Order: sequence, then structure tokens, then C-alpha cells
Amino acid sequence: MEQVSHNYRLERSGHQEGYIERLPTHVQDLRSTPPDLFKDVSFTDWASLTWNKVNRPYKVDKWAEGKKLWEQEHSRSMPVKEGWQHFNYHFHQLFSKDVPAELSQTRSDIFASLARLNVHGAGEALQELIQLLVWNKVHRVEDAIWDPRGKRALFEGLDLHKPEILFLGAADGYEAMQLLAQYPGGHAVLVDYDAFCKTDRFGKFPPQYPFLGMNPATGNHEVYYRDDFNIDFVVDDIRNLKYGQEFDVVVSIGLIEHFPDEYKHEAFEMHRRFLKPGGYAILTTPRNQLKSRAFYTIMSDYMNYGYRELMDIYQMGLYAWENGFDILRAGYIKAHNGLICKPR
Repeated sequence: MEQVSHNYRLERSGHQEGYIERLPTHVQDLRSTPPDLFKDVSFTDWASLTWNKVNRPYKVDKWAEGKKLWEQEHSRSMPVKEGWQHFNYHFHQLFSKDVPAELSQTRSDIFASLARLNVHGAGEALQELIQLLVWNKVHRVEDAIWDPRGKRALFEGLDLHKPEILFLGAADGYEAMQLLAQYPGGHAVLVDYDAFCKTDRFGKFPPQYPFLGMNPATGNHEVYYRDDFNIDFVVDDIRNLKYGQEFDVVVSIGLIEHFPDEYKHEAFEMHRRFLKPGGYAILTTPRNQLKSRAFYTIMSDYMNYGYRELMDIYQMGLYAWENGFDILRAGYIKAHNGLICKPR
């Protein structure tokens, strides 16, 4: 036990500002120099936008084979919660992959199938290879899923001191941890109605993954880890939450795009309901860009178990404006749009 603790301290001590390493499963990036990939469009006159100008979001409609098979077997549409559970399980599988090792094995499987004239087996292995190559590009090369540099830039400069944070649809809780690193001493409540998110997506989040934040005592950068943060995880439907207006920040990452237009107001109301006066609503959605459309097409069997839109920052901002939020910051990072808002 002492040896494990000693090794853990040594591993932590190697994580300093400017550090970057590409591991088999993910990237660790503590660079703080430009560019922090954030394109700011906060100057937009949101009140002047109309849907005729910006059009409606792109709807992703290439469904996962697992969803189609479930609906054939049950002769009904897959319930939203069931779809979310399937998505979480399959998405977590991607994060758990040793990508270089699996790429090597999949290439070997293709050659072995071809040598046996097993065209079907080779085709399946080729599809898996393409998915692995896409995941490797998106997550290990571009680091577009967690995108620490972009999210640090999106979250910076807020008037927060030891904030109380509520994360709606929290999944692995990544963004709450980044906020707690940038604004230390706070507390986060992660909420998701899939228990798998508590036990596996957050529960098995790499404890050695470093978050670059601030040391309020020195004003310098500090590196934090999951176990440094004060976090509670609540497994519940966010519509059932009994909190009052007690949070400095209510955050959602990839939530509102799962609500069709007739329910968008409910999604935004969930952010308003729990905010203290003067509190911040922080929201992101996947960007409508060629890369994102290709990703959700190629990775459909992992990703597409429920309603999903891709939108641009102007569509996202117009939704927020129409639903009673003033937009303090708006822009986009590698794969996501981002808004910092306050209720009007």
C-alpha cells in the first residue's frame, strides 16, 4: 500500500503547467499558452437574430443498429432513458480502449480474414478499423471530446469564489472538475439518471488525469485531480430535483440538443430553476460542422440511440435568448458551441 501511494505521488508530481502526453486511451494536456482554441462571437446582437436568418439545427437520423434491433424486438420506440443507458455504455467502451493496441489487432484480423477468404469477417473488421481510426483522430490526436484548452478558455474570468455547481446530465463529470480546478474550493453536484454514469463513467474516470487550474493563494497555475474535488453524484431524473435557487453555476454539456423544439423551453428552465440570483448557466452543444456530421455517421452504433441535433453557435444562442437568457459569452471550440448566460 505504501509503494502504491509512493508511485501515485511520483506520477502526480510529473504533471506541471506545459506538460502534454498522449496515452493509449487519452491525451493529458496542461499547456496554457495560446492558442486556447476558442472563437468568441459574444458581440452578436442576439435580439436581432431570427430563425429565417439562422435556419434550424441539423437532425442526426442515422440510428445505431442496437436501437433498431431493440425496437424491432419490442415493437415500439426505444424509451429515452433506455437509449441514454445504451449510449453511456457504448461511449464508455470507446474511452476504455487502448487504441494503438486495438488498431494493431484489428489490422491483423483483417489480414487473417482475407487469408481465409472470409470476406464478411474482413468487412466487419474493416468497419471496426474505420471507427477506431476516427476515435483515435477525434479523441487522441485532436483531443476534441474533453478539449481542456478550449474549455478552460470558455470558463475563464467568471466572478466565482468557491462555487456551488450543479451539473445536469453529468455523465463523467469532466466539465465540473475543470470548473472546480479553475475556481478551487467549491462543491459540485453531478446529476444523471443512469447509475452507470456514477459507477463507471465518473467512478472510473482516470484518477491520474490532470486538470490545470489556479491556486488562489498564489495566483499561479495549479494541477488538480479527480480526488482533490468535493463532488457528490446524484442518480435521478433532473426533473425530480428538489433543490432551490442555491447554485452559483448550473452547467450542461450536450443536453439541450436532445430536446426537440417543443421541449426546448423545459431544458432551459432546468438551468434557470436552480440558479442563485446572479448565477451563471453554462451550456455546450455539439457543433454542426462537416467533421461532426461524419463522426455521428461513422460512429452511429456507439452514439445514436436518441434524438440529437447539431447546431451552430447562432442557433444555440437564439434558443437561449428566446428562452429568457442574456448571453455574456458565446463562441465555439473544437467540437462544441459554448454559452455563458444569466437569466433575464
